Amino acid sequence: MDLQGLKLTWLGHSNFRILNTGGQVVLIDPWFTENPASPEKSIPKKKVDLVLITHGHFDHLGDAIEIAKKHGPKVIGIFELCAWLQKKGVENCSPMNLGGSQSAADVRVTMVPARHSSGIQEDGQMIYAGEPCGYVMEFENGVKIYHAGDTAVFSDMQLIHELYRPDIALLPIGDHYTMGPREAACAVSLLRPKTVIPMHFGTFPALTGTADEFKKHVEDLGVEVVVMKPGQTIE
Repeated sequence: MDLQGLKLTWLGHSNFRILNTGGQVVLIDPWFTENPASPEKSIPKKKVDLVLITHGHFDHLGDAIEIAKKHGPKVIGIFELCAWLQKKGVENCSPMNLGGSQSAADVRVTMVPARHSSGIQEDGQMIYAGEPCGYVMEFENGVKIYHAGDTAVFSDMQLIHELYRPDIALLPIGDHYTMGPREAACAVSLLRPKTVIPMHFGTFPALTGTADEFKKHVEDLGVEVVVMKPGQTIE
């Protein structure tokens, strides 16, 4: 896997930190303080420049509000989720919607569909948080990374390949709440990335999909599988 100067860190579950070649920090689905899989149990002390949120569930929205108030990063999410965040005091929201693109922190961010649900539990109620999504990030060095968010496999992943051609795909494999290893392998065949990194597995007992099972399903697809450990950084 050639990151061409990027640094990619998996912080457990779906939480990733990317340091670009200009020294700017991107967080995706930032869940630290109550994440049993994260080696970092407090919000980042160092600056954060950009936060991407795929949907409103607690294990993805996570610590976004606290991080936004402490560091003032641009926060990108779907329109309804950003409207809720703004009511919570997040000032630098940049809402968008499926199919759109915008640039922030030297990254071109495109919001793509995901097949899941999205809601925020608050005061005993479930608040609609807009459609779930994934992101294709094109960095200034040309590397394209697709973070699928929580999703089932869906045939339009082939369109994500045709339109954006991500080099690296971060895919959930845990089953139960997302696609499992077999379905994630089907997603790989549609997306055709050079490298795939499994995520969203092993965090809770319900997430029974394993990296070993996933690797068996993709071994004939000619894709590089990189299984990271929580806290590991690839440069």
